[in-house]
Amino acid sequence: MTETTVTRIDPLHPDALRLIDGSEAEQSALYPPHLRYAFSPQQLIDDDVRFYIACRGGAALACGGYGAYDSYAELKRIYVDPAHRGTGLADAIIAACEAEAAAEGLPLMRLETGEASPAALRIYTRLGYARRGPFGEYKENGSSVFMEKAL
Repeated sequence: MTETTVTRIDPLHPDALRLIDGSEAEQSALYPPHLRYAFSPQQLIDDDVRFYIACRGGAALACGGYGAYDSYAELKRIYVDPAHRGTGLADAIIAACEAEAAAEGLPLMRLETGEASPAALRIYTRLGYARRGPFGEYKENGSSVFMEKAL
C-alpha cells in the first residue's frame, strides 16, 4: 500500500474544498439542514480550525481538523472519499488531530456526529471515544451523538 501523508492545509485549498464538498453532499443526504453543524470552509478559517488532508500517491483522499477551545479540542469535518474508506485514512487524520491537540496542551478531544452515520460511530468507538452529553453550544436534538476521548 502507498504511504499515507497527512499535511496541514488551508481549508480554501482546492483539494480541501473538493473533500469538504463531498462531505457536505453526504451530510445533506443523511440529515436535514437543522441537524447539520458542519462548518463551511470560511467558518473553519474564522474559527481557526487546524485543518488537514491525507494523501496517498499524491491524491488528497481524506480531510478533517480540530478547533481548540478553552478546555478541549473538537474534531471537525472528518471525511474520507468513499472509494477509499476502510483503508486507515480516517485513523490517520484523527491521529494527527489528536497529536497536535495534545501538543497544544488540550486534555480532551470531543466531537458531534449523528445516529445516521453508523460507520463514523464505529470508527470513533474503535479509537476510544465514548458517548457523552451535549457540550459547547450544542443542544440535545434526538439525532446528534456527542463523544469524547482523553488525550
